[in-house]
Amino acid sequence: MTSKQYIKSSIINTNNCLNGTFPSFDILNSEFFPGTRLIDFFPSHILFHRVNCKDKESKNAYFYELDKIVFETLLKANSVIIILDTSIKNNITTSITHVYSCSNFIKKILHHAINITITEAELFAIRCGISQATQFPDISSIIIITDSIHVARRIFDSTIHLQSIVISKNLRLYFNRHSDNSIKFWDYPSNNK
Repeated sequence: MTSKQYIKSSIINTNNCLNGTFPSFDILNSEFFPGTRLIDFFPSHILFHRVNCKDKESKNAYFYELDKIVFETLLKANSVIIILDTSIKNNITTSITHVYSCSNFIKKILHHAINITITEAELFAIRCGISQATQFPDISSIIIITDSIHVARRIFDSTIHLQSIVISKNLRLYFNRHSDNSIKFWDYPSNNK
């Protein structure tokens, strides 16, 4: 009996209402091994831009570049900008996702949840934005502006969150559509005005 079969039979034996494991929850699935992950297949399609808030000159140059990118992207019909914000107050998590294309406000997604981690809420907000953006067949550039760049990196390094798995599947389809498709994450710290 292989370890994969053992895990499946253990799960079935401990809970009679389960018939097996879903492939997306199977940590032994070859899709999640190093070398077969999204970041391994499409490394040049995924970029992360981080701001250095300690160096004022570097920070000013970064925000100047970000402003320029946003302005240029809003003029292109084949680009989408996604702006995310997530917060927790009194154990209630709020996530807001704004999606823009060609200077048009496409969608605002607002969710409230109780008793979830900020990481799960941020991943969910990223998932909602990417799901909206990848629905347009002519989109070749997705720009995500977030104060959770560290969470965005987890999408490509981790398979423990269901949100990461769904995001990876959406992006795999998006990248396979055309070899020039890209996604860029821009850091925008929440304490910045």
